[in-house]
Amino acid sequence: MANKTLVAVFSASGVTKRVGEKIAEITGGDFFEIVPEEKYTSADLNYMNNRSRSSVEMNDPASRPGIAVSVADMDSYDTVVIGFPIWWGVAPRIIETFLESYDFSGKTIIPFCTSGGSGVGRSDSALHKNAGGNVKWAKGVQINRPDEAAIRSMLQNAL
Repeated sequence: MANKTLVAVFSASGVTKRVGEKIAEITGGDFFEIVPEEKYTSADLNYMNNRSRSSVEMNDPASRPGIAVSVADMDSYDTVVIGFPIWWGVAPRIIETFLESYDFSGKTIIPFCTSGGSGVGRSDSALHKNAGGNVKWAKGVQINRPDEAAIRSMLQNAL
């Protein structure tokens, strides 16, 4: 990629992080992990429990979990690859927090997800409202492992 790329991922289990690190390696981009202010415990991630932290967040469209650190110079990036696991059929609320925290005007956003069951689903278009206008969105894809061929295909189709 000729422009400056940021690969920003939220990963609860490490799967999305491994894929994101491989994307950063392939693109020569910078890697940024979206770390919640309050880390998720296994009890927080118990989707079978309606009172677990993740269930409560996902059932509240206004929920915006805090992020521990910020991207130092978002303005310097032309392309932002955003990775996340699928929770309840969509991106976790912390991805909305991330997108609402920066000005993405004039940038290309390439979303990818990891999932044990469903694909990118409606996350692909649902997140557009969180990044504001004047953003070029690539079609979201599911990539569950750091597969170089799948990643290169995603990047080629995105740009």
